[in-house]
Amino acid sequence: MAKASGNDTWIENWLSMDRFSTYLEVAGGSRTRALDLYNWNAKLSAAFLHDLSHLEVGLRNACDRQLAAATLPGDTHWTDPATLLALFPIVMRRNKLTGRLHDVNKIPRSNVERARTSAATKPHAPPLPGKTVAEIMFGFWTYLLADAHEKTIWVPHLHKAFPPGTDRNRLNDSLASLRRFRNRVAHHENILRGSEGERRRIVYLVRLLSTDALEHLQANSDFATILGTRP
Repeated sequence: MAKASGNDTWIENWLSMDRFSTYLEVAGGSRTRALDLYNWNAKLSAAFLHDLSHLEVGLRNACDRQLAAATLPGDTHWTDPATLLALFPIVMRRNKLTGRLHDVNKIPRSNVERARTSAATKPHAPPLPGKTVAEIMFGFWTYLLADAHEKTIWVPHLHKAFPPGTDRNRLNDSLASLRRFRNRVAHHENILRGSEGERRRIVYLVRLLSTDALEHLQANSDFATILGTRP
């Protein structure tokens, strides 16, 4: 248990008054319990990121295997320029707020292009596909299940990564929620509420991809244990 001494102004100076006040409110004004809650929140966040990383690696590899079938002649991997443009073609639409035309697929193409640049080990040499895939951010994989990619990505390719009859809308909603929650954790925000629901989403998605992987996750996750020790 953390101890908040009489001279503990360092807490607000270190965490900020706004951040610490959240924990103080939940702790009923007890500075000691508030600091305990902050430490507990940090441990729970680490456990959540551990479990989410298990999902992220499995998801991106499952998507990579299915997208391999889209590789065009002359390319060696779907992240190569020609295939990438075929999967995410230039589609111009008008922004409802600004009235300006924009390419709706520019962001996913840019995500892969940046990953290819980061994965390059030698000047003018093509990056290794596996390293490129590992460099692509979590958000890219979650957006692959969005409505905009149903006909171009989901129907011809990604549905094969999941059991027959899997609801793409539910997949998309679950991944979008996890992406938002992960961003909160990455910015060190509190997850005093909502973490159990997000953990269930992780379990749901991992189960769809592999029951063996789910068994491994459940055997190696500290999430439930830490959740049960809330101050």
